[in-house]
Amino acid sequence: MSQWQQIQMLDKTHMDQIDCLYSDDCISMEARQYLAYWIEEQNWSQAVELDSSQACYLFHTMLTLLDDQLGRLGLGEENNANMVLKHNLRRSKLHLQSKYQEHPQELAIAIDGLLRQERAILSEAFSASQASVETPRDSPVVTSHQHKIEGRLMEMHKTIQGLKCSIDQLGDLQDNFDFCFRTHTHLERTTPASESIRSRKHKKLQDMINKLDHFRKEMLDQIQELLGRSDTLRGLLLDEVVEWQDRQRLACIGDTRDTSLGHLEEWFTKNAEDLFQLLQLLKMLDEMYQKVTYETDPFKVQLPLLVRRLQEQIICLLKSAFVVEVQPKMPYPSQRPLVLKVNNKFSVRARLLVKLLDRNHSMEVKIDIDRDATNLAGFRRFNILTSNTKTLMMDKPQMEGLICDFKHIVWEYCLMLKEQKICGTGKGNKGITEGLLSVTEELHIITFTLDYCYQNLRCQLQTSTLPVVITSNINQFSSAWASILWFIMLSTDTKNQLFFSKPPVATWAQLSILLSCQFSAATERGLDPQQLKMLGEKLCGPGVNSQSTITWTQFSKEAAHNFPQDNNVSFSFWTWIDGILLLIQEHLLPLWKNNLVMGFVSRKREKHLLKKKRAGTFLLRFSESILNGGITCTWVEFNSDGTPEIQSVEPYTRNELKSLPLPDIIRDYQLLAEQVIPENPLLYLYPDIPRDEAFGPYCKERREASMMEQRKYLNRRLIRVSSKQPGETQTPDVNELPPISNMSITDELQENPEYKLEDLLLAKEDPFFSQPNEGQELLQDSSNPFEMPQLKVDESDFRFPSPIENTSSGNLGSELEDLIMYMLR
Repeated sequence: MSQWQQIQMLDKTHMDQIDCLYSDDCISMEARQYLAYWIEEQNWSQAVELDSSQACYLFHTMLTLLDDQLGRLGLGEENNANMVLKHNLRRSKLHLQSKYQEHPQELAIAIDGLLRQERAILSEAFSASQASVETPRDSPVVTSHQHKIEGRLMEMHKTIQGLKCSIDQLGDLQDNFDFCFRTHTHLERTTPASESIRSRKHKKLQDMINKLDHFRKEMLDQIQELLGRSDTLRGLLLDEVVEWQDRQRLACIGDTRDTSLGHLEEWFTKNAEDLFQLLQLLKMLDEMYQKVTYETDPFKVQLPLLVRRLQEQIICLLKSAFVVEVQPKMPYPSQRPLVLKVNNKFSVRARLLVKLLDRNHSMEVKIDIDRDATNLAGFRRFNILTSNTKTLMMDKPQMEGLICDFKHIVWEYCLMLKEQKICGTGKGNKGITEGLLSVTEELHIITFTLDYCYQNLRCQLQTSTLPVVITSNINQFSSAWASILWFIMLSTDTKNQLFFSKPPVATWAQLSILLSCQFSAATERGLDPQQLKMLGEKLCGPGVNSQSTITWTQFSKEAAHNFPQDNNVSFSFWTWIDGILLLIQEHLLPLWKNNLVMGFVSRKREKHLLKKKRAGTFLLRFSESILNGGITCTWVEFNSDGTPEIQSVEPYTRNELKSLPLPDIIRDYQLLAEQVIPENPLLYLYPDIPRDEAFGPYCKERREASMMEQRKYLNRRLIRVSSKQPGETQTPDVNELPPISNMSITDELQENPEYKLEDLLLAKEDPFFSQPNEGQELLQDSSNPFEMPQLKVDESDFRFPSPIENTSSGNLGSELEDLIMYMLR
């Protein structure tokens, strides 16, 4: 790598030093940039110390090279695109002439000093990088590989620029030979010379042709070496694309790795620009070959081979640069990628990483589904609604303030799929599309085809999405997602559409990572080792380890035998997990993210955790017997003899949590004990967090009534109450749920008429009962709530009362008694 290339890779601090270095008027940075390779090849110190004529030669050579560069910028120019650059280079040339024309040795001194100071800055930057603080674990690999690619790109660009200068020199040499040869031929025809003169001229022409031949062979060797470097660079870029595709596959199932294409797009575009420039240089050599050739001309055989090899490299690079940036995804009802539904819109995006677009050639992208399917007997067939072609266009300009000449080339499309009706023989035309796989195990692939053209190089590019599952109704979404998870986790061939004809088994190590990733993606909190251990034991048994195997059927299809089932309803392990994911997303997300829900804990471990805690300690775990997800509270009580007793409430489902959030349930939960006195047994969240401290921030604010406010109705709130009859204990069988009922107070009274009426009054949230308890004392003193001494009422008192007035005066206890009697009615 050249010294100037290393300078361009410096950080901002050291680049500021380079800027200061070239702030003087000894030589401009433009001249240093465009003559970098030549400047670094010269021995400036020798020109300073020994030979002033050498300094003069270097000075005039530099001016000539600047003239050549200005001439090349003028060739093929459109709309004065290089006007500013030409102006700066011309000004640099005039500055050099005016300053060093009389003293060229001063230029040698200046350039020698600049090179020495550049080396000093590079050495300082290298030492600083060695002594810097260690970067994050993943950064060195990425940074090292990135620098390797960028270094090779810069080296290749420099070599091509040097080759361009060599071709210019070859052109001068060839023009000189052509002029001498034509002059000699003309003179031979008009005024033949003597034999000695003719012999000298022939020798001179032979020397010129030998030099031309040598120059051509060296140039062909240089191009061969350059194409070898290009092969190596393309291999590095292809490795990067493969790694990006792996990251994208994992991102589809919830991984959080970076899937941006910024660096890849920059590298591919730079490489393609260099290769297309090299192709133009080869065309220039071909034109030179057409003008001047000879019997042993190496261009005759090798040049066509080099052109063909270079075109193959460009086409290979373009094919690798056509990728699916965004995999198919529906906006609703499911936002999981790769799961589609017939007659519903979905979006997908393909991107060409080479940002070289020929505006004179319209590039059409065609989309197909199952284009290359040959062995998909029994698979459903689909048609793409609306047009299946779209023109490749430039993306919107960048909005960050940095503007480049080429915008992002993307293609995004909203599509719909419609199942294709296949006519055939047979009763009712059934069985025509029936196969061995279920609907959610059919894998379909969407393919994009692009006819690309740039600088008269035409090729067809093709890229494909990951396999998608196309469902017919919403009920199939969960099973379809299970198929996508299993495929991405285990498949090594992204085009294997018959994967589920013989699906491989997974190890618990693979599946545990996948499950934790699902929870991280959906709920922003993964699963800890204890939770994964519980799931592993439920799926594989008590002896589960990292190498335990799980079949596709065990995971997604057959009933989970290790789970208790209610009402003979069976469901698979994945169905249970997916129901819990939905339950968390809809109703428990803040609690789950803040570790208030233990979630996956076995009955045995639950008892082990709670029996050593104080009474009223509780935890929240997911039910193992509810299809669409349920959550229950489990707490510990202690009998008179000190033995712990574990109680659980009947699980709350998504439907119940829609009407009453779980934090409110925990705050207001009441258990009717043996003395028929309601109490909240949930006091401390495991391990020892007070209930209100843990769940208070998530509870809805209570709206307390004021005695000063005129109210038509009394305040009320919905709470959850469980009944515990005398002698009733929770069954110790881990395969059965505790017989705890869950109903409102009104339903409790209707179902259990033996309850006393004061239970209703105590459970009801009435703001009036927060006042001095004359009415409650009256109830407690009376053996019958309807026997109230000193309380005389007639029929009119049981009618709807008028709004209370003047509550600031009078007997508040009497008014409270009136209200109580009204409620009892």
